[in-house]
Amino acid sequence: MKLAGFNFTKINAEKFLEKAEKSIKVNVNIDVLSIKEVKSGFFISKENLIGVDFFYNVTYGQEFAKVEIEGKLLLAVESKVVKDVLNQWKDKKIPEDFKINLFNLILSKASLKALQLEEELGLPFHLPLPTLRKQDNSKDL
Repeated sequence: MKLAGFNFTKINAEKFLEKAEKSIKVNVNIDVLSIKEVKSGFFISKENLIGVDFFYNVTYGQEFAKVEIEGKLLLAVESKVVKDVLNQWKDKKIPEDFKINLFNLILSKASLKALQLEEELGLPFHLPLPTLRKQDNSKDL
C-alpha cells in the first residue's frame, strides 16, 4: 500500500473551558467513513486506487476541549487487496493488515495537525513528546 494522495477536508478545534480539572482523560478516536475504488486517468500505476474518507478526533474530558479532523486518503493497492477490502467493507469491516497500515497513515498525518492545533489553543498534547533528562551518574561509583 502506497500513499498516492492526502488532504484534510475539515479541521475544528475548540476549547470550552479556560481551566481544566486536575486530571483530564484524553481520548483519540479514528473512524473510517467510506472506502471506495477510484478510477483515475491522472495516475498511471500497476496498482489500483482506493479512496478512504476518515474522521479523527481528540476529546479532553467531558466538556473541556475537542479537536476534530476529517480527511481523504488516496492509496495505491494491489488489485487482490482491493477486492478483499471492498468485499469486507460492504459489512463495514476492514482486513486486519490493511487496517493497521491505514490507521498508521491516518495517525501520522492527523496527529501532527492535532498537535499543532493543541499548541495554538494551549491544550495539553494528546501524545507524549520526547524529553531530555539529566543522566544519573551515581550508579558508576
